[in-house]
Amino acid sequence: MHIEDIITRDGRTVSFEFFPPKSPEAVASLEARLEVFAVLEPSFVSVTYGAGGSTRMHTHDLVVRMRQRKLLDPVPHLTCIGHTEAEIDAILHRYASEGISNLLALRGDQPADAPPLGEEEFPHAIDLVQRIVRFNESGGHPDTRGFGIGVAGFPEGHPDTPNQLVHMEHLKAKIDAGANWITTQLFTDNSHFFDWRDRCDLIGIDVPVIAGLMPITSLATMRRMSDLAAGTTFPARLQRRLAQYQDDPASVEQAGIQWAVEQCNDLLDQGVAGIHFYTLNKSDATRRIFEALGAGSSSAALRSRL
Repeated sequence: MHIEDIITRDGRTVSFEFFPPKSPEAVASLEARLEVFAVLEPSFVSVTYGAGGSTRMHTHDLVVRMRQRKLLDPVPHLTCIGHTEAEIDAILHRYASEGISNLLALRGDQPADAPPLGEEEFPHAIDLVQRIVRFNESGGHPDTRGFGIGVAGFPEGHPDTPNQLVHMEHLKAKIDAGANWITTQLFTDNSHFFDWRDRCDLIGIDVPVIAGLMPITSLATMRRMSDLAAGTTFPARLQRRLAQYQDDPASVEQAGIQWAVEQCNDLLDQGVAGIHFYTLNKSDATRRIFEALGAGSSSAALRSRL
């Protein structure tokens, strides 16, 4: 379904993010979990795309399997750094032919072992958004609206753009270019999200803003989160909770899940447009969050809060 139809149907969205497995064992493990995720009734699920397109075929294969099984509505990530226009057009045609309705358009990163960047055909995410819009206007998608286009938002700023005013101008430019919604980088302090959402309003951004959360299930997960989302704040109150259980992994996990539940309750109370869970391909933490919210599925959890 096009993102406009998903939002009309659900009002408020809940979505999950997966990364494409790289081994047969990992494929089998994720395939088994898809049934569990489907029971939670997400509005859609996103599938990541490796630096420089390094997992392009894995992403495509997983997205197509999800589409064919009709268990979950997949939204593939599409990064543009290191890609040519011909490559991007081929990917757009491929996804359109498979009936994929939405894309998350990102700049992405160059692989660590790649040579220094030269002159890029798509130096920024806005260039990719504009290319997708042109594809939509060409009639290349079976839906006359073309692909729904999502872009990333960074409540605590983008590491490449320390000037926050300029950063917001870049985000507004992506929306003006044709993006339909924003999914944020993960955050653990809701106050940063609410302040950033207010700044979106001030600059005239009027598309749905979906909040990105990753429940902390171990101290190693928190360190990984800090690598994945450079600049993310981990409040002292959260660190204190986790530290008191540092010798008890099960209690650390429970404390992290409880923190995510508190974040969700606060976000829902403050009228967030949607919540996006970075799952690390694991269903247990997400399921436990929904149970703590008082519902066995996302749709029930959200309807109870509208």
